[in-house]
Amino acid sequence: MRLPGTRYQEHGWEQVRKLLGQCSLQAFKQADAGPVPLLDWYTDAVAAGLRRGARGARADAAGNSYGESVFELALSLVYELQAQPGYWDGFVAALARDAGGAVGGDAMLRKKVNDMYAGLRDKVDSDGYQVALGRACSPNKMYTYRMLDTAYHEIAALFAGCRQHAAQVAAILGRAQDGMPIETRQMKSIAGCQADWIIRWSETLERFGAAPGPLHTKSKRFASLKNNPATIAAMLAEIGDYEELSSNRDSAEDWHGDAGEAALWLEDYWRVMAEPEPAGGVDQILAAAADEFEDGPQEEGEDAAPPPAAAASPAQAARDEAAADGVSLPLRYIEQASAAQDGGSWTLQLLKGESLPIRLAVYQKLLGSADDSYPDAWRDPATGELPTLQQLAGLDRISMPTLRKRRNEAISRLQAASAAAATGLANAAMIPRRTM
Repeated sequence: MRLPGTRYQEHGWEQVRKLLGQCSLQAFKQADAGPVPLLDWYTDAVAAGLRRGARGARADAAGNSYGESVFELALSLVYELQAQPGYWDGFVAALARDAGGAVGGDAMLRKKVNDMYAGLRDKVDSDGYQVALGRACSPNKMYTYRMLDTAYHEIAALFAGCRQHAAQVAAILGRAQDGMPIETRQMKSIAGCQADWIIRWSETLERFGAAPGPLHTKSKRFASLKNNPATIAAMLAEIGDYEELSSNRDSAEDWHGDAGEAALWLEDYWRVMAEPEPAGGVDQILAAAADEFEDGPQEEGEDAAPPPAAAASPAQAARDEAAADGVSLPLRYIEQASAAQDGGSWTLQLLKGESLPIRLAVYQKLLGSADDSYPDAWRDPATGELPTLQQLAGLDRISMPTLRKRRNEAISRLQAASAAAATGLANAAMIPRRTM
């Protein structure tokens, strides 16, 4: 789930929670047996443990869709604990109540640590939400948003398996069903989930599950929601609207029209430069000047051939094949698409430090996904076009926000080169033609 100003509400939280629990147990084992240590000692010890394992698989994993890793989120929350000492005080009080004030066993300690950070993350995110929107939001309301998001996913799973869960789906919809209900195909996101379905889903859990649903327990946490479908509908719509907005950030970049046109012009310029030209002319002068600047003077008739690409190691090739398979592309996609690049192209030379997926993302942004100039090896056989941004992120083993960030940084470098090329063209127009 994504909401404005939040960082800890997505699926990466589970890994953040486990990493904090692991480092907390290690920290407490360093302390002498007896009373719980002070907060400053605890935060320093856990932060040190997090940094020692910062390159581990769990710590390096994506923590949210904004490009923050599990390590970054965990470390940030440890420092938030220093700013919100009331959660530490609650943790110490819970140990005093259940373990006589001592640290206690691993199972008890892990649960208490989890409870402490679970409450803290909702406080941090509710504060972030208020700053982002200027609307009041308590940690309990953040918890409610998350409950509704979980309920939506549970309902979506029941709808997907409606044949196996026919009786419960009928109870949620409020009518008997004959075949596959149309709602199971219409609910494409949380914004399409109806408040009445949430209420009826909660009602059905005790009958079809093991415990009462969240709206029908003895707890007073959600008591007001059970009879207030309008509030539920508004919260579902808010989650859906922001998820749609934040998952399509490209549309927010459309105002960069002039910059996009400049980048397109530069790409056309480089394409022309790469084609054989008659002797003489401004383009040849500029190309010769660029060669001298980059590589030093060359003998007449000598071509500067690009160095051959190094073959991937067997281990790297295996990783590339696994990444391609994971996004439904041919197993040798990276190898074949890399081989199809024009090693002498200006774009490749300027972006030679970027990975193949980043370069393809740049081309997709500047030229579209189906330009005639693309080699067949770059295209997804299923669509005949370049892979989607989601596929390219999977190939590069990075998150979508990180892919977009690196792509946009690469485009910015191209735009800077565009400005330099435009200046060069203006200056070259005043240079007399060479005699051949």
